[in-house]
Amino acid sequence: MKAKDLGIPFDGNSGKFNSITDVEGVLVGHTTIIKGEGEHEVGKGPIRTGVTAIFPSDEKTDEVLAGIYSYNGNGEMTGSHLIEETGRLRGPICITNTHSVGIVRDAIIEWSVKNKLIKRQFSWSLPVVAETYDGTLNDINGFHVKKEHVFEALKKATAGVVEEGNVGGGTGMVCHQFKGGIGTSSRVLQEDKGGYTIGILVQANYGLREHLTISGVPVGKELNEELLPQIQIDKARSGKSDDSGSIIAIVGTNAPLLPYQLKRLAKRVTAGLARVGGYGSNSSGDIFLAFSNAQKFKTDESLSEKTFNVSVLEDRYITPLFKATAEATEEAIINAMINAKTMKGINNNTVYALPHERLINIMSKYNRLIK
Repeated sequence: MKAKDLGIPFDGNSGKFNSITDVEGVLVGHTTIIKGEGEHEVGKGPIRTGVTAIFPSDEKTDEVLAGIYSYNGNGEMTGSHLIEETGRLRGPICITNTHSVGIVRDAIIEWSVKNKLIKRQFSWSLPVVAETYDGTLNDINGFHVKKEHVFEALKKATAGVVEEGNVGGGTGMVCHQFKGGIGTSSRVLQEDKGGYTIGILVQANYGLREHLTISGVPVGKELNEELLPQIQIDKARSGKSDDSGSIIAIVGTNAPLLPYQLKRLAKRVTAGLARVGGYGSNSSGDIFLAFSNAQKFKTDESLSEKTFNVSVLEDRYITPLFKATAEATEEAIINAMINAKTMKGINNNTVYALPHERLINIMSKYNRLIK
């Protein structure tokens, strides 16, 4: 389901799947781990976590150009220093929980070696792995993500429809004090603006309910505790009583952009985040990566060739891509919340889904539903 299916309007024209996979060649796969219930026992559960994998190119050994931007850096994205230094990205991007970054990183390297994706000339790898914290619902210190889960997500990565909500790395995440997780969206520019596609995937795990804004409507303020006393996190048990949290965003495009332009593109995620009510709190890990697969570099050939040619979009034509990134970010976050289901985790901590019927009534009150 997409938020648009409920009649919620968003600016811009989305692609066929309204997903990051509308950028041709991009693949996405999830592994979701849900086990146990009841009282929390470290090492046993309950478990509410997983891994999401994104390949920028269906030719999995190709390098693409990339840029990163940290809006607020209380988080982790491994391999980001190399991207900042060289502007190039090779291999998959994975997203998981905060305490599983190491195992996921190591698993990507092992998977790459086993599948002969690391050639002899490239005998080292610095994979990109990002995280957000799922300890409200998940036994995060039980270290339940194993390398086999990473292998599964990488193997399952496909084009087409992307599952959203309580899946993959987003399984145990909370957004604006409702159930959050994985969300995705896309925008396709008009031909006179280049006809390029922008796709974005987010792992949304941030924010207070009172700040939630959907298509300009102050939904969070309407959904206050007097109207919806059951829709709340048990703060005393969960310990999550402030606006701490994080969001990871991966932006893909087929526009021919250089690394400095891709970094500028990644910065525009903040504009979409602000539309929904996120502002980068002190303890947020808000880290964004943008890549372009318009030009792919064969790693074997790049060692023998001293030069290569690239096409570059002139900066004065890049503004529509900035706007599209903000639009797709806004919708991706709401898609994550629309698809997420109510979840009970450790110690029976319960995070409720955004209630669709109440949401539709609020949007109607403000005359913001698509007729």
